[in-house]
Amino acid sequence: MTSLTIYTPAGVLAKAAPLKLAAKRLKTLGFDVSIDDAALAKHQRFGGDDDLRLDAIHRVARARPGVALASRGGYGLTRLLDRLDWTLLARSVESGTRWVGYSDLTALQMGLLAHAKAPTWWGPLACDDFGRDELDEVTPDCFAEAMSGALEAVGFRTEAGFDGVDVRGLTWGGNLAMLCSLLGTPHWPKVKGGVLMLEDVAEHPYRVERMLLQLHQAGVLASQKAILLAEFSDWKKSPLDRGFDLKTVVAHLRSLVDVPILTGFPFGHVPTKVTVPFGVKAHLAVQGRDAFLGWQEGHAHHRHDDGHEHGHDHAGHDHDH
Repeated sequence: MTSLTIYTPAGVLAKAAPLKLAAKRLKTLGFDVSIDDAALAKHQRFGGDDDLRLDAIHRVARARPGVALASRGGYGLTRLLDRLDWTLLARSVESGTRWVGYSDLTALQMGLLAHAKAPTWWGPLACDDFGRDELDEVTPDCFAEAMSGALEAVGFRTEAGFDGVDVRGLTWGGNLAMLCSLLGTPHWPKVKGGVLMLEDVAEHPYRVERMLLQLHQAGVLASQKAILLAEFSDWKKSPLDRGFDLKTVVAHLRSLVDVPILTGFPFGHVPTKVTVPFGVKAHLAVQGRDAFLGWQEGHAHHRHDDGHEHGHDHAGHDHDH
């Protein structure tokens, strides 16, 4: 049975109920679940003050569970980046700990890649996913399979026009706003020829475009093998948009860079999300409108190994913008 520790590195948990529900569901999936002692700590909008959350992360790293699953994102990891013991965290990864999350966890994932070339996992959060009232079946199934080591690929439907795309590169990226906040800092991994995965929430398309243009103008986008756009959810239209939307943003971006930009990747601040390795060599292949992102799971802790495209289609949904 895989040991799994839930900890709170960023935003505060307003209630204990989602945490208890998440632990119950994860136990049902076969995990040996423990909850960090400080998981329900509160300080302003944070899950405890900076020292407490820093200690929690280091405590989990020293314990080296099979899975280190953040309770939620929110905001808070940026405050800790200059103080985190990256060597300690990297050693936990080498010992088999899989650090899983998204959103604010992007800062931790990018930092580990920048400082130690250590892989993590782009996947669900304990409370925001396993603690929600209704749990989409794809999310827990994909997570459990990924954590067991059985998952080698995920499939999804993308837009027409990319048939024949076949590239290999390092998976990286995360929350778009978090990425832009890290650009120019020591915590930014300089990845060339990668597969850049992006998502965000509550950001109007013009803000999404502005952040994407920042990455473009910094030379990041053109140096990748492919860009996977996941969900950009929960934004409100403005009467000033006059037809400007996410499709507009993607079209403009495609006019600027030659790198394949695929939409429909099943991830983000939405109920349905896959779990994929972050910081490993992967293989992206497109046949018609069917896209596959694969990796060699046996080497998921070694970033220079090539991935394979064989695996399971966990999300054959149409997520076109």
